[in-house]
Amino acid sequence: MVNGIAAAALHLCDASLHEALLFAAVMFAIGGVDDLLVDLMYIVHRRPAARLDQLPQPAGGRLAIFVAAWDEQAVIGAMLRAALARVEYPDYRIYVGCYPNDPGTSDEVRAVARHDARVRMVVGRRAGPTTKADCLNTLWHALQHDDAAAGAITRAVILHDAEDVLHPAELRVVAHHLLSHALVQLPVVPLIDPRSPMVTGHYADEFASAHAIALPVRTALGAAMPLAGVGCAIRRDALEQLAAQTGDAPFEPASLTEDYELGLRVAALGYRSCFVRVRDHAGTLIAVRAYFPDTIRAAVVQKARWMTGIALAGWDRTGWGGRARLPELWMRMRDRRAPLAVVTLAAGYLALVAWGVSMLGHWLVGDTPPPMTDLLAALLSTNAVLLAWRLLVRARATAHEHGWREGLRSVPRALLGNFIALLAARRAVMRYAGMLAGRAPRWDKTAHRFPAVLPAAG
Repeated sequence: MVNGIAAAALHLCDASLHEALLFAAVMFAIGGVDDLLVDLMYIVHRRPAARLDQLPQPAGGRLAIFVAAWDEQAVIGAMLRAALARVEYPDYRIYVGCYPNDPGTSDEVRAVARHDARVRMVVGRRAGPTTKADCLNTLWHALQHDDAAAGAITRAVILHDAEDVLHPAELRVVAHHLLSHALVQLPVVPLIDPRSPMVTGHYADEFASAHAIALPVRTALGAAMPLAGVGCAIRRDALEQLAAQTGDAPFEPASLTEDYELGLRVAALGYRSCFVRVRDHAGTLIAVRAYFPDTIRAAVVQKARWMTGIALAGWDRTGWGGRARLPELWMRMRDRRAPLAVVTLAAGYLALVAWGVSMLGHWLVGDTPPPMTDLLAALLSTNAVLLAWRLLVRARATAHEHGWREGLRSVPRALLGNFIALLAARRAVMRYAGMLAGRAPRWDKTAHRFPAVLPAAG
C-alpha cells in the first residue's frame, strides 16, 4: 500500500511538472519572441545619438520645472542647489510642491528659495501624502497664477523628482525639441551604488534596455509614448487641453502612475511626442541620473506601485486606445504583460522544484522518469536560445552606458529582478484589490538619496 501511495504521489508530481513546464515554456516563448521583435525593430530603425553641438542655440521662452515633494527633507535642498548651479538655460523656474504637514521639506525648500528667486515653493491645502498627480496639479494652479500676474506665458513644464541630478544641457535640448513636439522624454540613467550593486544595478540594467531600445522603437513606430515621470517635458498647449477635459487641472489625481497615463492622453489628443538621445561634448548622455531603491523591500514597494498603476488600474483607466493601430495595441500589450509574466515566472520556478522532486523520487524507487515530449523539448530549446539572446542584449545595453563590468553583472542581476517582480506582483494585487474596494490611492513612495559627488557632464 505504501508503494502504491508513493507511486501515485510520484505520478502526480510528474503530471504537475509536465503541465507547469508546458505552460511556462509556451509563455516564455511568446514573451521571448515579443522581445526579439522589438530588438529587430531597433536594428531596422536604429539611429545614433545626436551631438549637442549639432543643436542650435536655445529657442528661448520660460520653462518651469515641477518637483512634487513629500517627506523629501533629506534630498530636496541638495537637489535644488545642484540644479540651480548646473542648469545652463536663461529663463526657468523650479516649482516645488510641499504639504502643510511636512515642515521638514518646506524648511529645506524655503532655505534655498530665500537666496534664489528661481525657486518657488507651493504648499498645498490638503495634508499629505496625497498622490503625486494631486501635488502636480497644485503646482499647475500656481504656475497659472504666476503667469497671469506677470503677463507672461511659460512655454512648457518639465517633471522631476526630488532626488534627480539634472544635466546642464537638459533644458536646452528640451527647448529645441519642443518646437516640433508636445512631449519630450529624455533618458533616465539609474546610478549604481557600490554598497548595493545588485539591487541598484538591476534598475540600471532595466532602464538601459528600455531607454536605449524599447522607447526608441516605440517612437519610431508612432505609438503613444508613456512618460517616465522625470526628464519629461509637456508643452503648455497640451497641458491646457488636458486641463480643459476635466475643467480643472491636467494631471489625474486618482492615478498612481500619472506620468504613464499622461503620455497616452496627450497622444490621444493628436500631439506628437519624441524620445531624445543626445550626447554632450564629452560623449556623456544627456539624461536624468538618480539613485533608485537600494534594498529589496524598497524595490518591491516601488515596482508594486508601477505594476498597479500601469498593468492593473491603468488598464481600467486608459483601455486599449480605441481604434488604435497595430503598433499601439502591441505596445500597450507589452506595458501590461507584467502580471502574466510573473505568473509565468512562478510556473517556471514551480516546474524547477517539481523536476527536483521528480528526479529524487524516481531515483529512490529505482526507475526512470517519463521522457519529455518532442513539443516540450523543442520549446525548451527555443527558449534557451531566446534567453541567451535577451541576456546578451541586456548586457550590451548596460555595458554601453555603465561599462563592461556592469554589463557582465547584469546577467546574475536578472535573477534578482525576477525575484523582486514576484514579490511586487503580490503587493500590487493587494493594493489593486483595495482600490477596487474604494480605498483612496496614496503616495506609496520610497526613501531617496542624493549623490555626494555629482556625475560629470561635458
